[in-house]
Amino acid sequence: MTMDVRKTVFTKEIITADEMGMSCHPIKRFAAMAIVRNPFAGVHRDDLSPLFEVGAQLGQSLTQELVKMLGEPPVCYGKAALIGSAGAMEHGAAVLHPALGKPVRAAVGGGKSLMPSNHKVGPLAGTIDMPLGHKDDAWSFDHIDTMTLWVPDGPRADEIVLCIGLSDGTRAHPRVGKGPSAT
Repeated sequence: MTMDVRKTVFTKEIITADEMGMSCHPIKRFAAMAIVRNPFAGVHRDDLSPLFEVGAQLGQSLTQELVKMLGEPPVCYGKAALIGSAGAMEHGAAVLHPALGKPVRAAVGGGKSLMPSNHKVGPLAGTIDMPLGHKDDAWSFDHIDTMTLWVPDGPRADEIVLCIGLSDGTRAHPRVGKGPSAT
């Protein structure tokens, strides 16, 4: 299957204060969003494996670009897919789960933790909350975070917005700590 990418969008956030206005050490969060044509929009197919390769290819290229943008080794990662209205949630799962993780882990230099993810069917200019978590310590609650992402002209009904995110740290002023595996 030929991968048909209409557009790639990058989001860069540098957080210098928490929601209450208290200054913090700058936290960098970056996301890449690729808008791809969904070949299964409006069609029921049991075999979604062509979408696995889309995830693998975009996982590699987008993450390499994000690592360059971050400028230092990433600490957190996450993924999400917003599927256009003629698609199915399973189309997003097919892009995200079977093959995307391996090239992402290769690009970030590791990744022992499951990559947090989210996928949903949504409208044009819909939002998706992409979760972030520590790439090597799933029980580091201070690193659990979210980026809300959107693209004004996507996804069209026959598209998928594939999102990958990286961060260099925790939330601003985290106070939750470690989970049960640390005790």
